[in-house]
Amino acid sequence: MYLTQFRFNTGRPEARRLLGSPHLMHGAVNMAFPELPDREGQGPRVLWRVDRGRPQDRPELFVVSPTRPDLTHLVEQAGWPTLDTPGWNTFAYGEFLDALRKGDTWGFRLTANPVHNIRRPQDEKGARTRRAPHVTPRHQLGWLIQRQQAAGFAVVEKPVERRLTEHGDEYELIVRDYQPLQFRRAPAQRSVPDVRITRVTFDGRLTVTDPGLLRRTLTEGLGKAKAYGCGLMTLAPLGDR
Repeated sequence: MYLTQFRFNTGRPEARRLLGSPHLMHGAVNMAFPELPDREGQGPRVLWRVDRGRPQDRPELFVVSPTRPDLTHLVEQAGWPTLDTPGWNTFAYGEFLDALRKGDTWGFRLTANPVHNIRRPQDEKGARTRRAPHVTPRHQLGWLIQRQQAAGFAVVEKPVERRLTEHGDEYELIVRDYQPLQFRRAPAQRSVPDVRITRVTFDGRLTVTDPGLLRRTLTEGLGKAKAYGCGLMTLAPLGDR
């Protein structure tokens, strides 16, 4: 497994175009690999996420993949191609994953698509449920908490004296950057329905409860819309982002 970091040059029009379209970014990430893992089966897959950080920071692309990527095309289109440096950094991820131990505590970041299945009052009896986004921080947090056990971690709880009164403040967790997105999967084909997803970012602290399950989460993703920049969780030592 590999973890790759690429920084965008937002002075380039192509960089701004990619950053504005999850569909185009998905294609650009896929072009970094001669062959992609089978998305139908179980196992590691290509995951990606764009971190925008503070307004003065350059947006960064993070990619987790079973094989080493080649981002030369991104450097040429959206980076600094005339510099002597390669333009991206790739790290061997397997050793880090293998070193995870139960009880370890880490900072984490996850951009995800929190959804649930609903049945509307006007729907006929027995009609199939529809997928709908969670739109409030409370429900988005609840979505993550419901999945933490199966994902191999537990979000760290705050000491009682630091908690406020509202629901959800008991966790060392911030839910931010709520962003509804609508875009065309095939821009040239009007008959193809638009893709609609909602992205949010979770920043917090977690404790490893099952290293094997957490490794699977870190390499296979969490939730829906993984092709469009959702599902990638990364860990960092406490004190880092």
